[in-house]
This record gives sequence, structure tokens and C-alpha cells, in this order.
Amino acid sequence: MDYITWRSLYTVLVFVLFICIGLWAYSKGRKKRFDEAANSIFEEDEQRNNKQGNTKQESKNNE
Repeated sequence: MDYITWRSLYTVLVFVLFICIGLWAYSKGRKKRFDEAANSIFEEDEQRNNKQGNTKQESKNNE
């Protein structure tokens, strides 16, 4: 096989891999997991704000 044939096979392989990753990412089974991951940053912010709020309340109680 020559260089052009190998290059063509590589291109087809990469394209098939791209399609497989797209199908995997947009499958219904993954939606819930991806939604949880996307919203996890907001849960971390809420936890951080709650901890800061508790610290502020404790310092007010100590005064």
C-alpha cells in the first residue's frame, strides 16, 4: 500500500470515530449524567455560600 491509501484509511477511521463519539455524547442514557455534571457547579456555589453564611452568623453570635 502506498502513502495515499494509508492516509485515506486514516481519514475514514477518524471520521468513524468522530461519529461514534457524537452518538455516544447525544445518547439518551448519558443525558442525565451530563445534566448532573453541568449543574454540579451551581451546587458547589450553594454549598460555599451556605458555609460562608454560617460563618457570618457564628461571628455575629459571638459579638
